[in-house]
Amino acid sequence: MSNDKVPQASNVIVGTKQTLKALKNGLVKEVLIAEDADHKLTTKVLSLAQEKNVPIKKIETMKKLGKHCGIEVGAATAAIVR
Repeated sequence: MSNDKVPQASNVIVGTKQTLKALKNGLVKEVLIAEDADHKLTTKVLSLAQEKNVPIKKIETMKKLGKHCGIEVGAATAAIVR
């Protein structure tokens, strides 16, 4: 999924806690992770996404990820859910 399609996705979850919760519940189609985010925040998301065989897309910056998700602040992680 290209970056410009993220806001068009029917269900986008923004934030590490919400992304982890959705992953645990098996609701995630794709995980988006900002490359400049603190690795302490993204490690659990990356591990769980790999464990669940969920595709992972890296976005250059938190600011760009937030913008693609339709928010005005940066985001470390986001998920596109079913």
